[in-house]
Amino acid sequence: MATDLTAPVRDASDVAPIQRRTLRLLFVTQIIGGIGVTIGIAVGALLAARVAGTAVAGLAQSAAVVGGALLAVPVTRIMNGHGRRPGLAVAYLAGAVGAVLVVVATVTRSVPLLFLGMLFFGGGTAANLQARYTAVDLAEPARRGRQLSLIVWATTIGAVAAPNFAALADHTTSGWGLPPLAGPFAFSAAAFVLAAVVLLVLLRPDPLLTARRLAAAEAPMPAAAAPPDLTPPAEAVTTPAPTARRGAGMRAAWQVVRGRPAARLGIAAVAVGHVVMVAVMSMTPVHLGDSHGDADVLRVVGIVLSLHIAGMYALSPVVGWLTDRAGRRAVILGGVGLLLAACAVAGTAGHDTVLLSVGLVLLGLGWSGTMVAGSTLLSESVPAAVRPSVQGFSDLTMGLAGAGAAALSGFVMRGPGYAVLTLLAAIAVVPLVALALRPVPVGAPDEED
Repeated sequence: MATDLTAPVRDASDVAPIQRRTLRLLFVTQIIGGIGVTIGIAVGALLAARVAGTAVAGLAQSAAVVGGALLAVPVTRIMNGHGRRPGLAVAYLAGAVGAVLVVVATVTRSVPLLFLGMLFFGGGTAANLQARYTAVDLAEPARRGRQLSLIVWATTIGAVAAPNFAALADHTTSGWGLPPLAGPFAFSAAAFVLAAVVLLVLLRPDPLLTARRLAAAEAPMPAAAAPPDLTPPAEAVTTPAPTARRGAGMRAAWQVVRGRPAARLGIAAVAVGHVVMVAVMSMTPVHLGDSHGDADVLRVVGIVLSLHIAGMYALSPVVGWLTDRAGRRAVILGGVGLLLAACAVAGTAGHDTVLLSVGLVLLGLGWSGTMVAGSTLLSESVPAAVRPSVQGFSDLTMGLAGAGAAALSGFVMRGPGYAVLTLLAAIAVVPLVALALRPVPVGAPDEED
């Protein structure tokens, strides 16, 4: 985990092969991490409902979301000081610890241990989310949306199949003496450990540190720093001055975001899209459980969630292409329209599995639009020196907002019901529409700073 800041500054011609290798590696680890995260999500609400009750199921899901949000803070600090590689590995290992704790909690029927495990389990989500930013550290400006969306799309391969592996994992581990629904979390722990090891060994050179060295090499030396008797051309004088603000935390990130309308829109798009997705998706398995018995509920939930996750990730390269061609704000507004359509379809579906599947697919597509376009807009709207901190701040905001939605969704589900939950989720996107319709000036933040 030692930093490689002292490595020689690479020429700009070396960036393309480094970026290609980084994208290939992230693609593979996103598949592995996607399996780990999605297997847990597929059965998390059901397991929590059986251990602690239906009303608490939403709180258990929110614990995983809160964990992912809170872990973004130390992970961001690690990335600021040592690069993407150790930060991603630490996040995945935290997720593995959480998965093991959930298994132990299920065996002992310990509700506090279950919540603690779900809190750490969020590390897998934190790592998968931070990987999308890793993909654009060395990306060309005209290809940022596509390359970010490529890593988002990579999750499809593992995530779409993972819910259907839940039953297989449960059956396999039943011979180990584990209770029902605990087995999938054991598989999640193994996937997270594998992803962490692959990144620690192979993610070299670190893309964030390489980008900083290139930025430092290209930064002109201030005129006052040159010797008084020498007057070389400004473009010929460079200095490897550090570009990272090591003390940049969440407060500094907020100070940067507050003065940048484009960055605020990017954060709002990511957070609101996640709120709607988490609120509706987390309670859909419970809603299906009300109309299906134990014999086939995992199979039905697996099919519906697989379709939902396909909507989230399968078309993300198209979303990334549209983000680069049509513009970030246009794609954000398109995502909002899909989220509203999803809430309308799912909320009026009753217990019709086909209509619920359609609603969940639309929900995933809307999330993809707000996530890809919002993340791209945010990354290019802030200076490189504070970019990891601002990205961590965005994930923290998104996670806490989603956690609140997940926590409330359980109580809404127990009271007014699923239809009212989808209505409230639709209302939540109204402020984002107002913000997205405002003119957003996009400048060159690195030059400004």
